[in-house]
Amino acid sequence: MKFFWIWNGIRIKQGLIIVAAAFFAAIILFVEGGDLAVFTNNDVPLAVDQVKSDDKRLALTFDISWGETKAIPILEELKQHNVKASFFISGAWAERHPEVVEQIAKDGHEIGNLGYRYENYTTMKDEEIKKDIIRSSEAIKKVTDEEPQLLRPPNGNFDKRVLTISDKFNYTLIHWSLDSEDWKNPGVENIVENVTKEIDPGDIILMHASDSAKQTAEALPEVIAALKKKGYSFATVSELVSNANINSKEVK
Repeated sequence: MKFFWIWNGIRIKQGLIIVAAAFFAAIILFVEGGDLAVFTNNDVPLAVDQVKSDDKRLALTFDISWGETKAIPILEELKQHNVKASFFISGAWAERHPEVVEQIAKDGHEIGNLGYRYENYTTMKDEEIKKDIIRSSEAIKKVTDEEPQLLRPPNGNFDKRVLTISDKFNYTLIHWSLDSEDWKNPGVENIVENVTKEIDPGDIILMHASDSAKQTAEALPEVIAALKKKGYSFATVSELVSNANINSKEVK
């Protein structure tokens, strides 16, 4: 059975860290000139799902792959509460709704790549994955004039191949540590509870702004209020992971 590693955080400032992992040789990390180099016995690139920190900050993330009616109300709620978030959008959706993409960027939110066709990368060939990532990146850049730096694979499905391809394109692969399950439309109270019940500093929260998530906009102000009451503040994913400590966990 093969294993690979997900890394929580993407940068350390200086020095050399050796982390002993069960059943594996040591993992060596070092930074030179501000760039992170990661070496494992399997030579696997990094992914991010949580940033361990004593600072009570977290990141709200929203996936969008179809529809346009739910994104605008979510943007309005974020603006009203002065919260910046990270939106992962599919390239095909960006082509269909450039005006919404422009509004996301105008409001100061971060935009990440969710692939073009929104298909499971683990079932695709390497060349198909590469073409899908490139096509989506070009579609997003055409609207925003900026190439996204973050990649979230469709449905969060990835394996060692996807990590390696993402790394070759200089993307940081982003997963999540907490799922709001808003895509199930379980009711506003359940969405709020799913987010706030077991929240930890550095969590990356998965939410959706596609039309299939019918209750997210209504739940969002309650989510924000509950998290602020617990003493949390909000950041984009890139802000959250910047200068963060690195933690690792083994994934089969």
